[in-house]
Amino acid sequence: MDSAQPPVSLAALWSLFFRIGLFSFGGQVTSWIHREVVLMRGWMSHEEFLSGLALAQILPGVNSTNAAVFVGQRLRGVPGATVCIVGMLTGPLAAIIVAWIFYTKLVDLPGFSSIIEGVAAVALGLLARMGMTAGRSAATGILPALTMAATFVAVGILKWPMLAVVAVIAPISVAACYWQGKRDA
Repeated sequence: MDSAQPPVSLAALWSLFFRIGLFSFGGQVTSWIHREVVLMRGWMSHEEFLSGLALAQILPGVNSTNAAVFVGQRLRGVPGATVCIVGMLTGPLAAIIVAWIFYTKLVDLPGFSSIIEGVAAVALGLLARMGMTAGRSAATGILPALTMAATFVAVGILKWPMLAVVAVIAPISVAACYWQGKRDA
């Protein structure tokens, strides 16, 4: 941001991050933040934003909220960081409260539990399809396919703890891929 320009208002920061928080679903919120802060408003340079994004990605927590804190802090200090994170979280919090109010009113209606079970089944189906699609693209050979199958059986069927399974399978998988890479070279 050019030092000759007046500082970005806290209201503008809150409004932007409220909208981003309210209308964003899933990942890649940081690309939306980049578009709004760098390309549309010119509040930061591309390089400045990317250095903050790198920091946001290595810090614990969600990248998008870390990026919101970075942008707010960079533009207006602690008040800016506070306004950005509050703005980003206010919309989803309000949506959850409204959903809870409606849920408590609707839960006693006949057939409502069947509707919720149907929605849950659809969500499970979408999750399974995404897993199969990702599995097909990741299984580029017999070793990756065996690794995925062993992990699925150990965690999904045998109900072994995920961390223990990954701690055993990951080094075996890396060693097998290393060995296969040496053989293919």
